[in-house]
Amino acid sequence: MSWRALNMNDAAAAPDAQLTHREVLVVMSGLMLGMLVAALGQTVVATALPTIVGELGGQDQLAWVVSATLLTSTASTPLWGKMSDLYGRRPLFQAAIVVFLVGSVLCGLSQTMGQLIGFRAVQGLGIGGLMALSQAIIGDIVSPRERGRYQGYIGSVFGVSSVGGPLIGGFLVDGPGWRWCFYVGVPIGIAAYVVTNRVLTMPFARRDHQIDYLGAALIVGGVSLLLLLLSLGGSEFEWGSTEIAGMAVGSAVLLTLAVVQERRAAEPIIPPRLFRIPTFRITSLAGFIVGVAMFGAIVYLPQYLQIVKGQSPTRSGLLTIPLMIGLMGMSIGSGRVITRTGRYKVFPVVGLIVVAIGLSLFSLLGVDTPLPVAGAYMLVLGAGLGMVMQVLVLAVQNAVEHRDLGTATSAATFFRSMGGALGVAVFGALLSNRLGRYIPERLAAAGVEDRAGGGDLLGTPDAIAALPGPVRDAVLGGFADSLSDIYTIAIPIALVGFVVVLFLPELPLRTSVRDQEPVVTDGEAVSAAFETSFVDDNADVPDLTESGVQAFDRQTDATGNP
Repeated sequence: MSWRALNMNDAAAAPDAQLTHREVLVVMSGLMLGMLVAALGQTVVATALPTIVGELGGQDQLAWVVSATLLTSTASTPLWGKMSDLYGRRPLFQAAIVVFLVGSVLCGLSQTMGQLIGFRAVQGLGIGGLMALSQAIIGDIVSPRERGRYQGYIGSVFGVSSVGGPLIGGFLVDGPGWRWCFYVGVPIGIAAYVVTNRVLTMPFARRDHQIDYLGAALIVGGVSLLLLLLSLGGSEFEWGSTEIAGMAVGSAVLLTLAVVQERRAAEPIIPPRLFRIPTFRITSLAGFIVGVAMFGAIVYLPQYLQIVKGQSPTRSGLLTIPLMIGLMGMSIGSGRVITRTGRYKVFPVVGLIVVAIGLSLFSLLGVDTPLPVAGAYMLVLGAGLGMVMQVLVLAVQNAVEHRDLGTATSAATFFRSMGGALGVAVFGALLSNRLGRYIPERLAAAGVEDRAGGGDLLGTPDAIAALPGPVRDAVLGGFADSLSDIYTIAIPIALVGFVVVLFLPELPLRTSVRDQEPVVTDGEAVSAAFETSFVDDNADVPDLTESGVQAFDRQTDATGNP
């Protein structure tokens, strides 16, 4: 089949045309470029933050450079998914690229911290669309049964960005300057636009629709207030302050109104019918839990390497390569097994156990832990995450109708991002609390008077290294103890995720990208089958007895298809 055979005009004639492996790789090259530029946009700036503050000022606004992007990317994710279901994936994906590029250029041109924060919010809008829509497009062109063989490519993007982002950021700050941390993504984004414009021609049938603007506004408002609460609580405002209480009440009210509106809207942003699908409910909850454990654990790993182990930002990025190897290796391996066997549930189940083991190993990290040992711990944690993240997306894409593919995929990204925001906020507050306890204790044990208030002794890695010997040892030991507590608390969170995925239904993986192979396990499909049987006396009624289900399972095992 030639690539150009799959176009908008052929949608009706060839509703489920399958692409060759080579054609899929061509499309994925553009999608991966889009995902890469979005992921780098989140990680490359971390190394440059101290330099940015030194030039633009506004130390008290530093957290907003990161929070602004997190806020807009997370809050906009459901909107990108819904709009792509209504208007088509390609124009929305390209619009996300344009928004990201505009935001990136404006960030590089910023003259004040306020401008930078505002333009980072624009950049975040593009990131939200790129991350959600790239996964949805993959669901459009690759059947769930075949998608496993391409999982490794997706996982590699996140692995490369997690290691390459800080490395590139450190190189650019030391070279042409921090503004190039924003410009560096522009050529990659342009390349993604060109590639997708040339090769991404997808079948799409327009239908009459009515956009739920009120629901969109309520969801964005409620989620934004919740993210602001998580970002500012314990830092800008005390957790029990009037401001935090006001954000909590406002978020609860707006999200409650959003639920009411979504139930009555003709075209809801997040259709309530999705929550009647067990797979959607379980993957959303599991993704949220994985986000809490993953972001809460990984975000502090560079601090351990730089503060406790005295590594430079560039070298600390290199030292996280084992995490990337574990993530990529298991993502590729699990994907190939899924394609061959059609079974996927075992991977998130086993993966979350491995994540819990990895977090247990991380809790052992101390001042004297050899770097090779720390690398081995990272390899274990990365392997666990590689078995979980993409499989949850695969499961939800396989369970929903094609008309809801973009919405369901973006919802999976949304819940994981919300979990990450909660994890960073909760573990950040916990870290501050533990530092204020452990450092004074160690100073007292060393016979050193604490005049700085424990955690206030923490500064840049160079500043900590310049402290007097006993004080430096107390700070490093206190920081390591605090991180150990964080990782210890993350262990039961991962185990909760393990319990949740035990209830994940394992549906037969479709071998088509559209709804030509109905999956009869969730409530709506079963009900539809019974309704059909009452209308047509000759219709086949599915055997839902235990023996019938076992026969179905045996047939699936033998053929790989229902």
